[in-house]
Amino acid sequence: MMWEWLALGVLALLALGLLVALLSLRTRTKQEVAAVHAEAAALRHRLDELERERDRPIPPVVEPREFTITGLAVPPEPEPEPARLERAVFADQLLRESVIRLGSLGHGVRRALSAESRNRIRFEMRREVKRARKHRRVEQREAYREWQARQRESA
Repeated sequence: MMWEWLALGVLALLALGLLVALLSLRTRTKQEVAAVHAEAAALRHRLDELERERDRPIPPVVEPREFTITGLAVPPEPEPEPARLERAVFADQLLRESVIRLGSLGHGVRRALSAESRNRIRFEMRREVKRARKHRRVEQREAYREWQARQRESA
C-alpha cells in the first residue's frame, strides 16, 4: 500500500514538472512570436518608407560636360533612361543585400572574437610593450649620457 502512494506521488511530481516546463515553453514561444511580429512590422514600415522615397521624383543631376565639335549636322545621341525595378524585385534585392551584409558582419565578429585571434592580439601587444620598454630604456640612457657630458663641459 505504501509503494502505491509513493509511486502516485512521484507521478504527480513528474506531471507537475512537465506542466511547469510546458508553461515556460509556451510563454517563451509567445515572447518570440511577439518579437517576430514587431520585427515584421518594423520591416513593413521601413519598406513603406522606401516605396514613398522611390515614388518621390528625383531631381536630375546636371554635370558639366565638355563638348567637342566633330561635325555640324551630327545630332547628339540621346542617353538611355535608367531601368526601373518593380516593387517586389526591389524589395527582394534590398532584403537579400541586407541579409548578406548581416551574415558577413556576423562572420567577421565571430572571427575577431575567436580564441586564436585573441591570443594573436595578446602576443602582439606583449611584444609591442616589450619593444616600447626597451626603446624607452635606450632613450633614457642616451639622455643621461648627454646630461653627464653637459655637466662635464660646464665644470
